[in-house]
This record gives sequence, C-alpha cells and structure tokens, in this order.
Amino acid sequence: MWISNAFAQASTGGTDAGGLMSFLPLILMFAVLYFIMIRPQMKRQKETKAMLAALSVGDEVVTVGGIVGKVSVLKDDFVSVEIAAGTVVQMQKGAITTVLPKGTLKSA
Repeated sequence: MWISNAFAQASTGGTDAGGLMSFLPLILMFAVLYFIMIRPQMKRQKETKAMLAALSVGDEVVTVGGIVGKVSVLKDDFVSVEIAAGTVVQMQKGAITTVLPKGTLKSA
C-alpha cells in the first residue's frame, strides 16, 4: 500500500479553555487598537471642539489652507477672517485648525 491509513485522535477531556484561549489574541488586538488609534483621535476631536467653542473676535487663526488672519466676525457656523487690510474671507468654523497666541501677526 502506498498511502497510509489516517486514524482519528481520541478526544481529550477538559478542552473548554482552548475556546477561550483562541479568542484572547483577538481581544488583545482590539484593546491595542483602542488605546493606540481610537482614544487619541477622540481626545483630538474634543480639543478641537473646545478650541472652536472658545473662538472669539480678534483671535489670530490658521486655516486648513494655511491662511493666517484675524477673526473679524463670528456667527454660528461661519467665521469672517481678515487676512490683509481690507480683505475679509468668510469660511466655516471647521476650516480653522489653530488659534495663534495674541500678537503673532504683525500689523503693517
């Protein structure tokens, strides 16, 4: 005979822990994913929301496009930013990424 016969192994008692141990790597991956990716993202969102809520007229800001200016008019969802003398741009609040410290922009 060229092919050997295959025999089934006898079942061992008490293999209930094997089922739980097979899920342990999956549980650990979700825990690592939470602490490395999800939690820091939620913290950044909370900080951004607080920054936009504290925005006031006269604050110096940087927009998503890199435009630097001073807030001149503040509405519910929109902000008017003066980027040069007499040049005002209206944009959504979400387009503001950073509030700069007072005095960062030099008046010409």
